[in-house]
Amino acid sequence: MESSTLSRRTFWLLLLAVAAIWFGNIEHRKIIPTDEGRYAEIAREMAASGDWVTPRLNDIKYFEKPPLQYWATATAYEIFGVHQWTARLWVALTGFAGVLLVGFAGKRLFGPAAGFYAAMLLGSSQLYVQMAHINTLDMGVTFFLTLGIVSLLLAQQEVADAGASGAQGNKAARNWMWLAWIALALAMLSKGLMGPVLPGAALFLYCVFQRDWSVWKRMHWGIGLLLFLLVSAPWFYLVMQANPEFFQKFFIYEHWTRFTTKELDRYQPWHYFIPILLFGMLPWTLLMFDTVLRAWKNSAGRVGAFNPVRFLLFWSGFVYVFFSVSGSKLPSYLLPMLPALALLMGRQLTLMTERRLFWLIAPTIALPLLIMAAVPFSGHFARTPLRQQLYAEYALWLGGAALCWLVGTIAALLLLRRTRKMAAVLALALGSLIAAQLAASGYNTIARERSSYLLADAVRPYMKPDMPFYAVGMYDQTLPFYLNRTLTLVDNKEKELNFGIAQEPWRVLPDLPSLAQAWQAQPEAMAIMPLRYYPLLEQEGLAMKILYQNEASIVVSKP
Repeated sequence: MESSTLSRRTFWLLLLAVAAIWFGNIEHRKIIPTDEGRYAEIAREMAASGDWVTPRLNDIKYFEKPPLQYWATATAYEIFGVHQWTARLWVALTGFAGVLLVGFAGKRLFGPAAGFYAAMLLGSSQLYVQMAHINTLDMGVTFFLTLGIVSLLLAQQEVADAGASGAQGNKAARNWMWLAWIALALAMLSKGLMGPVLPGAALFLYCVFQRDWSVWKRMHWGIGLLLFLLVSAPWFYLVMQANPEFFQKFFIYEHWTRFTTKELDRYQPWHYFIPILLFGMLPWTLLMFDTVLRAWKNSAGRVGAFNPVRFLLFWSGFVYVFFSVSGSKLPSYLLPMLPALALLMGRQLTLMTERRLFWLIAPTIALPLLIMAAVPFSGHFARTPLRQQLYAEYALWLGGAALCWLVGTIAALLLLRRTRKMAAVLALALGSLIAAQLAASGYNTIARERSSYLLADAVRPYMKPDMPFYAVGMYDQTLPFYLNRTLTLVDNKEKELNFGIAQEPWRVLPDLPSLAQAWQAQPEAMAIMPLRYYPLLEQEGLAMKILYQNEASIVVSKP
């Protein structure tokens, strides 16, 4: 078994450097639609209203997800203020904590070198790094799911190490299992029933195939279920007391309907996740395939003993299959399988020769070269002159990212030729992490078209605290966040808000005549709309003064 060669001082310097790279750009990038604007705004309204029970989006009830991330982000707003970095802080923190957790678990399960490798692999995989810097709910639930399954594995390891009469080991195993129950409760508060259902189903399948049901006797069901309910149940009770319609919307529609139907416009074919997994595991994709193919064969273990390698394989495979058959698919749904794959790959690296790793990394050198070659032709993908300019600017960032990836790959290959495996993994991991951060930071060039921060800056001087502001036939998910206020929807086209509007229809105006009546009755008002709505409002007799206009929308005020 290879041992770690990092001194304590080197380890802490490396950790500080990685943390600086990891958190360095969470304020730099503008908030973009749809998810980032939505989850930043729900938390802002929660902090502003003081209602931490009923989530609202643009002052409309929003029951699609539980509140843990809203609470965390609203707390960050209360302490540090409403900023882009506080909106993303929970995601970045749980992503970074996930890397540390995988390193710790790998060390305890498979040895120090395996833990170091697992952390480096996870913290440099493209999908994981990107999703740890985009404000969605998937990174938070991934961290708590990982904490839950890791705690289960460590509990079983304590039992195996202590033997049948090891009281201290049994106490440690009990504590790990209690932590597992708490983690699953926090996963449920992060994204709903998938928190307990996915790990439970994966464990069931593992036991069926392994023909080993003894782990179910070591789950500490009594105290475990009590801890789970104490953590997860209070909010569900409070929100259903305040909102009787919550149960049908959250438990039936958002879980059963989302999984079994195509109603949410997120349907993709069964092979949708194949390219996402191939790209998402870069630059370690070939290592992943090598690990999965070898892990099952080389992990027989003792009969009757819990097998962590096979459980991690079952967990990864189950997550992939579960979401592949779902009627709703997004790239981020694969995140929960990545920490388990990193643990398996970290273990595999300790058993692998430098020569074999060399040939698993070498083919990927073609990808950064292709990206760099494509940079001069970025304008061919643009349909408008503005996009041609934006794509050309972003291509320079992508070229820089590809160059960092290329340098890291070449350095890793050279180090492997000198049989310095750990240094090679570190070089490629840092190159990949920096490349991912450069690619994400450069997205600001395109955010000028997608985000509403420029529009908000232009109209903010005309706003007054109590002035009505109407959003006509549109809802830009980032605008309320940047204006620091909600809008009154007119002729709503945003389907995700329909349920909340049905509960409180007085919060919106149903059509243009209703807006015309309200506009005439108010001394001051502002409105934003797609360009095609402006002549329609002129026909309704609205007196309007244009304050701002871009390629897609127009902002007016009452003269």
